[in-house]
Amino acid sequence: METQTVKSSYRNIILLMLAGESIFVLPFLLARIYRPTFLDVFKLTNFELGTLYSTYGIIAVVSYLFGGALADLYEPRKLIAGGLIITGMGGFFLMFYPSFLQLQLLYAFWGFSTIYLFWAAMIKAARSWGGSLQQGRAFGLLEGGRGIVAATIGALGVFLFSKLLPVDVSGANFQQRQDAFANVVLFSSLWVFTVGILIALFLKEEQTTTTTKLKQSTWKQLKTAVQFPTMGMLILIVLCAYIGYKVTDILSLFAAEVMAFDEVAAAQVGSYQMYLRPIICVIIGELADKSTNSRWLLRGFAVLLLGAALFSSGWVQEDTQVLFFVALILVALATYGLRTLYFAAVQEGQIPYVHMGTAVGIISVIGYTPDVFMGPLMGYLLDHFPGLVGHQLVFGVLALAGLVGIVAVWRFQKILHRLKSS
Repeated sequence: METQTVKSSYRNIILLMLAGESIFVLPFLLARIYRPTFLDVFKLTNFELGTLYSTYGIIAVVSYLFGGALADLYEPRKLIAGGLIITGMGGFFLMFYPSFLQLQLLYAFWGFSTIYLFWAAMIKAARSWGGSLQQGRAFGLLEGGRGIVAATIGALGVFLFSKLLPVDVSGANFQQRQDAFANVVLFSSLWVFTVGILIALFLKEEQTTTTTKLKQSTWKQLKTAVQFPTMGMLILIVLCAYIGYKVTDILSLFAAEVMAFDEVAAAQVGSYQMYLRPIICVIIGELADKSTNSRWLLRGFAVLLLGAALFSSGWVQEDTQVLFFVALILVALATYGLRTLYFAAVQEGQIPYVHMGTAVGIISVIGYTPDVFMGPLMGYLLDHFPGLVGHQLVFGVLALAGLVGIVAVWRFQKILHRLKSS
């Protein structure tokens, strides 16, 4: 019976790994890996793509708040599966190259499906899996597994895209590029839909999970959770770390515009840097369990600041490929390490499990606002300051976020010390 329970438990974390990244393949991963191609086949500017992210983000902000409370009331399996299935259905519409207005509506729909139903339920399920002593491992495995899924989907998609194009990528006409990319979208949509079915059939509730359900109204849940002393710094930590994650959207574009890589090679940069994610996340998660999450968050922001400073300095150019990959690795190391730990730190921040969903919702409302403003901001800077200068400005914003993140973690530690001393 014990062996069966262990197998069921590890099956759960594997399913959460699959679900946690698959849900974002359509709204984010495709444009991140194939950004030059995505802009071309949908006839978008960087700013227009940024406004799609803003539309998504506006809906997501509301969804975070009320979806968090929802996750404290209902079984995660149903919420996670439902989010995946209807997100995948949206991908089938994307195959037909909708107009810009239709894309806005689609991204609004995805803001609801990926967040209201899915996000807090997944985070709460991961915290349940980690118990009281293995939060670093739980979120390290979750983020690392999400990295493996992202890299796998990215590699398969790049392979499919390259095989459906002529041997000479630069010789492919517009229609050939659209046809090839439509097949990538079809593959991605089927993947997301299938993972939703797997979650519905096989995700089980952890036996260690408390069965206590909150009977408060949504507003009372929110009022209770917002009063925890560490909430403010947790919000700021997630905000600064997520700015870093949003900036990874332009790494493939940097490779194309500054490093002069062709479209396939640029897409490979976007895909290959994701292979760092599982290694970083698992190692950082294990190390954090032997120390504290906040100490490793502090180190992560310091590395983020260093990597961003290299990019923003202007030293990284076509003739400095080694420095490009060094800076890329530093940003990836910091970004993925921070993503591993910022929700693992919720338990360290003395927030009870019964309020986890609501707390995640509140943190995410502000913490994930880069979904609203970073897309247009990056698009504006890249369109109005073409080439290296625009990229320098974007990474300058990232450097500022790294600095603020360091201060936020320091304050978080001070608050915890005061709570433990009182």
